[in-house]
Amino acid sequence: MQDDWLLERFIFWIPLVLSLTVHEWAHAASAKALGDDTAERLGRLSLNPLQHIDPIGTLILPLLGVPFGWAKPVPINPLRFRADVGMATGLLLTAAAGPASNLLLALLSTGLVGLSARLAPGLLPDAAMPVVSTFVVLNVLLAFFNLLPIPPLDGSRIVESLIPDYFRPAWDALASYSTLALVALIFLPRMIGIDLFSWPQGWAMRLLHLSGI
Repeated sequence: MQDDWLLERFIFWIPLVLSLTVHEWAHAASAKALGDDTAERLGRLSLNPLQHIDPIGTLILPLLGVPFGWAKPVPINPLRFRADVGMATGLLLTAAAGPASNLLLALLSTGLVGLSARLAPGLLPDAAMPVVSTFVVLNVLLAFFNLLPIPPLDGSRIVESLIPDYFRPAWDALASYSTLALVALIFLPRMIGIDLFSWPQGWAMRLLHLSGI
């Protein structure tokens, strides 16, 4: 029983760490491409998970069984974006890079697994399939969740880059309640029988089915 519990934790934790690492790297890489080397100078332009691990969000909570997690945010300095990019566009692109990387990971992994199943059956052992399935579903959920327009999620940075100046005071006022809004969004719908993540999870399961996993 204890062994099963540990196995379940690691089947979730390993894909989570990999997914969060690529997510944060994508923020850093997009910022670098747009002229901001802040993350690179701090060692965050890296695919080494150790550079991105948050002790609570990446280690303690996921390994205790909490079904979500986070990594250390990558610092972005919009003042360092190239002049031809602009601050608003740079913020939008660097924010969108994280969720986009997770969606790309889900698509690439299902495509590669589906291709290997057709061209080289048996190449991937059956024992690897739970990890692959978790990886795909987790990346789709991370992409969806991070696009929610609630600070400090990436979706809020996308909104901030698009919102007209005359709406900014109202947005800033709403942002001051972001923590409460995020907690409410996660837990309140479940209390009344609504699962906000059922659609992205269903989409991920269809993606897995199409790939033959």
